[in-house]
Amino acid sequence: MTALHELTITQAGQRLRSGRVRATELAEAAIARAERVDQTVHAFIRVTAERALADAARADAELAAGRDRGPLHGIPYALKDIYDSKDLPTTCHSALTAGHLAAEDSEVERRMKRAGGVLLGKLATHEFALGGPSTDLPYPCARNPWDLERFTGGSSSGCAAALASALVPLAWGSDTSGSIRTPACFCGVVGLKPTFGLVSRRGVFPLSYSLDHCGPMSRTVADAALALEAVAGHDPLDPASARVLARDYTSRLTEGVENRRIGYFRRWLVDTPNVSPAVIERVDHAVEILAANGAEIVEMTGPDLELLNACGRIIMSAESFAIHEDNIRNRPLDFGRYSYQRIAPGASLSAADLILSQRVRRELVRRMEQCLAGLDAAIAATAPSTAPLLSAFWDDWEPASLSHTIGFDVTGHPALAMPVGLTPERLPVGIQVIGHLFDEASVFSIAASLESFLADDMVPSPMTSL
Repeated sequence: MTALHELTITQAGQRLRSGRVRATELAEAAIARAERVDQTVHAFIRVTAERALADAARADAELAAGRDRGPLHGIPYALKDIYDSKDLPTTCHSALTAGHLAAEDSEVERRMKRAGGVLLGKLATHEFALGGPSTDLPYPCARNPWDLERFTGGSSSGCAAALASALVPLAWGSDTSGSIRTPACFCGVVGLKPTFGLVSRRGVFPLSYSLDHCGPMSRTVADAALALEAVAGHDPLDPASARVLARDYTSRLTEGVENRRIGYFRRWLVDTPNVSPAVIERVDHAVEILAANGAEIVEMTGPDLELLNACGRIIMSAESFAIHEDNIRNRPLDFGRYSYQRIAPGASLSAADLILSQRVRRELVRRMEQCLAGLDAAIAATAPSTAPLLSAFWDDWEPASLSHTIGFDVTGHPALAMPVGLTPERLPVGIQVIGHLFDEASVFSIAASLESFLADDMVPSPMTSL
């Protein structure tokens, strides 16, 4: 019988509704597991045990009374600690904001409460969702459950570590240059960066006003789709929120890929300096599996990867400096070393730099739309290598490498990261499934099919069995 901590959202929901388990039991099991396992993984900044038990008791009472709020009712989840939850600290993993107490819920948290979710706690991040695996911050950095000496990816590091350790079935992260998808890749879980504006960012500490995305992370594609259904949709109080309604993201999960036209950004991968041959092999294999099951694969070059990277980095650097300028000037020593070194150079950028980058961005959106025209979706690698060792990080922030993720933050297209197998060293490899703007349903459909085709190629991390 599957242990409680290994249940997917769908499986847990079935047990809750059949009476085989109570929400309180799920919460108690999750709290006990966090106490036992998280002292090694450091995924949580704070476990909100009292809040979780209260949420779970409420969910049990409502379900017993016949009030069913939907698939997330009674399900444990956790928030990256840049999301506000009323009366809880939002630390952003920084000494600068360690004393901040949220006065209101973020909009994602408000909608999760409406869906009947059970908040288990706040998860580690890199400082202000930027930084890196610093050792000079108030809390330890999260560890990769596949190898505790390796990087989780960032900045939704605690989210990925918690999922890969089976501490929670659902976590909410953020993505500005790949901060959902890279940790998902390195830790072998699923992470969705939705279309820009589909999920409200209100009440989430910003990194870059025009690049930030909020999205779900989970252990399965179906769970991510259920989570998106609970929170997607227009928020009139978020200026960047798109005027669209939430859609059905789950009914097409079993459609298959026969006769689907799927692009493949293969040149991006094979032309990346120092790319891992094992990553190429696993990504190629995933694409071959799609073709073997009836998909038509179209190899594409896509917009210039270096231009996508440069455009995104200039925008992020300028906007992050604008957000942190006062503290950079007046409290520089209160930042961690990595985040200071990444934010401070924004002072050297001019208004002309930012305006030109935004003009280039519009052209890149047009080019990406041209690439995707006539396709159902596209495939790209998430990262050109597996998770590096933490010992490989320099004392100073390393020069930026070529990112395979930031381009879709620049263009705003939905991109779902998912595992496609392990290298001979038993480290996860991931891909991205990219869709048309606001067509998350097709992304989920293709990703769910691929997940089922590759089920035998993935196993849980070693931490799951603890």
